[in-house]
Amino acid sequence: MKIYTKTGDKGTTALFGGTRVPKHHIRIDSYGTVDELNSHIGLIRDQEIDGHHKNILTHIQNKLFTVGAILATDPEKAVLKNGKERLNIEKITSADVELLEEEMDTMNDALPPMTHFVLPGGHQTVSFCHIARCVCRRAERLASALNELDPFEANALKYLNRLSDYLFVLARKLSHDLQANEIKWIPEKT
Repeated sequence: MKIYTKTGDKGTTALFGGTRVPKHHIRIDSYGTVDELNSHIGLIRDQEIDGHHKNILTHIQNKLFTVGAILATDPEKAVLKNGKERLNIEKITSADVELLEEEMDTMNDALPPMTHFVLPGGHQTVSFCHIARCVCRRAERLASALNELDPFEANALKYLNRLSDYLFVLARKLSHDLQANEIKWIPEKT
């Protein structure tokens, strides 16, 4: 299989199902940003962190491929007129969202209460988490805009929302584990 197909040389690409759209289409931007997020999560996973977090991050990366597939699918090609699915696309389930919530609850139990916003940084690994969190929020904004135009599976959008929260809590947990300084944001008085 060749990597280059030359089919996109005129600025279009194919969705899952075969429909061609411009490469700047919001659907492409949505799943492209999810792909970018997945790469940032891979960078976090490559850091010196404990095995449990690495395993959860690998699980998340797999789920992000599912989210990307959902976003990359032409809804008209995914379902036949009788309502049956034409394309076999994995779903994001409520259990996938609940896993992120359970992980956040466990990490929060080991952390001091948060009394202020914190400035991103303190350690390179923590900074990678904050970058991933911001990319996740962008992916969520794009997916939300796409969902208004062309609704898709609700759990996929919910997953992105919960994942950005998870990445914030993971940044705090890694700050704690790495004994990095967590700098509180205290607005300057003028």
